[in-house]
Amino acid sequence: MGADAGPGAGPLAAQPTGGDVSGNGRELGGSFALGPWRVRRAGYGAMQLAGDGVFGPPRDRDEALRVLRAAVAAGVDHIDTAQYYGAGTVNELIREALYPYPDGLAIVSKVAARRDTGGPLLQSDEPNELRQGIEDNLATLGAGRLAAVNLRVMDPSETPGRQFDAQLAALVQARDEGLIDGIGISNISRQHLLRAAAQTEIVCVQNLFNLADQQSLDVLTECGARTIAFVPFCPLGWPGEVRHRLLTDPVLAALAVRLGATPAQVALAWLLDLAPNILLIPGTRTRAHLAENLGAADVRLDDAARAELTRHFPIARITGIR
Repeated sequence: MGADAGPGAGPLAAQPTGGDVSGNGRELGGSFALGPWRVRRAGYGAMQLAGDGVFGPPRDRDEALRVLRAAVAAGVDHIDTAQYYGAGTVNELIREALYPYPDGLAIVSKVAARRDTGGPLLQSDEPNELRQGIEDNLATLGAGRLAAVNLRVMDPSETPGRQFDAQLAALVQARDEGLIDGIGISNISRQHLLRAAAQTEIVCVQNLFNLADQQSLDVLTECGARTIAFVPFCPLGWPGEVRHRLLTDPVLAALAVRLGATPAQVALAWLLDLAPNILLIPGTRTRAHLAENLGAADVRLDDAARAELTRHFPIARITGIR
């Protein structure tokens, strides 16, 4: 997705896939619409390429560039980023690794937040700030437009009102001017989705959702009914103790052994299996973990596996942090 690249990934080659990071003919879980684009369901989230605390330069710049190039070489055509990841660092890495962007590469960003020099995430969601955020993303990426931009809601428990409408209007204007192809919303309630969809086309929703936290199931269901892409962030659990508990869970570990996969692959495969409109964007700093994440698209859950995961991870068993 460069300044001259158009939407649409084109036909996907129906070829068997392997566990290595190679070959752009991989199906990567099939595909789904992202507004006017159509992308493979296994994508890549670039947030982890920033330094610790999602701020500053990466731990290993050369490896970060190799990860990005390996993802695209493996068939990934959906990359998620934001200007406030590393305070511009991640977008700069994407540009260095991938520019000029191949046709069919959908780069999706988000606005309504920023980081100061110390790194904390700050609210930046006035309409003029949203417009500036879009322009900053375009500048650092060296792109003429983005496949989609997500409006990040700071507090999903707040009732959306006129401020939310004004924020959407700023994104609609950017879309009408050709800076973005689609509008998404992130960290939202079903009420936000219904209000937004009544005003304009919404192409994607990014919410916290994984085996350990399924509180956004109502949003996922609404997205499915409206053919809107649902993009779960933290698909392996909220970083820290929640993620550790999930990936070391003995039931998940035993199931992974039976399926010939890793616990992380089973957790990601569960998402792909749950609904056809789910698009994955797991992040990583290494090519080894990239291969593991993309390999989840090759894991097939049988009925017994689905039943076991449903019993062991009931809806909203663990409260997540939004």
